[in-house]
Amino acid sequence: MKNQHKLILAVSGALFSVSVMASSIESPVAVNKPQLKVTAAEHFAGATSVKMLAATRAGKRIVAVGDYGVVLLSDDEGKSFHQAKSVPVSSTLTSVTFTDANNGWAVGHWGAILKTADGGQSWVLQRSDFAVDQPLFSVYFKNANEGWAVGLWSLMLHTADGGASWSVVSLPPPAGAKKADRNLYAIFGDAKSCLYATSEQGRVLHSEDAGATWEYAETGYSGSLWTGLNLADGALLVGGLRGTIYRSDDGGKSWQVSKTNLKSSVTNMTQRADKSIVAVGLDGLNMISVDGGVSFVGKQRQDRAALTAVIETQTPSGMQLFSSLGPVGE
Repeated sequence: MKNQHKLILAVSGALFSVSVMASSIESPVAVNKPQLKVTAAEHFAGATSVKMLAATRAGKRIVAVGDYGVVLLSDDEGKSFHQAKSVPVSSTLTSVTFTDANNGWAVGHWGAILKTADGGQSWVLQRSDFAVDQPLFSVYFKNANEGWAVGLWSLMLHTADGGASWSVVSLPPPAGAKKADRNLYAIFGDAKSCLYATSEQGRVLHSEDAGATWEYAETGYSGSLWTGLNLADGALLVGGLRGTIYRSDDGGKSWQVSKTNLKSSVTNMTQRADKSIVAVGLDGLNMISVDGGVSFVGKQRQDRAALTAVIETQTPSGMQLFSSLGPVGE
């Protein structure tokens, strides 16, 4: 759990600036009240060494997001990265998704939701919530209009207008609980318009009616699941603490544990064009499956860097990794 909080929940440095309202001259008993406000991400030379927490493709471009509102872009398959021109928040960004080469969304701390219409070069703030720092951990759009974001304490948001407005989704409590208060870590969908959100205590929240109703599936695991993936053949994978990966062949109704040779926590997975699956995670974990996720074998990096995301690339190594040290080579 310690690594889990370090990776996802810890707020890195000064995320938002605090301005203090001056005391009223007319009211000598007025109390100074701090007021949070959004500040834009700064451009700095060390941006490529900042912790990145998620990455995706915007057409041929690679887009990664992380601490201090840093958004990194690469147009040469990861050989070089540069900062986005304009990001309206300096808080940690935890997830990013695109529906085409231009339109994408990123989410993060203080419930922030950002949108870009130019492939990640510039972003606008669609939502934030300073009443409570209820961070969002994952965002998924099934098309340019409809999307979902999930986060702390079962927070789920839904939009049907490209993020112009967001509504809170009321979720059922898990079996044996009085309320829905589990952290939701990763949301993703499949080709049948079913939706899945990984959760704590080995649970996967899923919807078979495009998000209208939700219920929980038990994997048989008792730990947190941080990431999920829909495979080309329709199978599902979820992964999390202690190198745990589970696989489902029936739309998430039942789950079978995958065989793994490492015990470090899994943070991200991707399926490559050759159908092999790569799983990365803490302590430099890097595993590969060539049997559709039934089993994984791999190794740990010598530097033990916490790996947070992986993107397939057209390079000799075939992969671009992201970590607590920024983009790193294989």
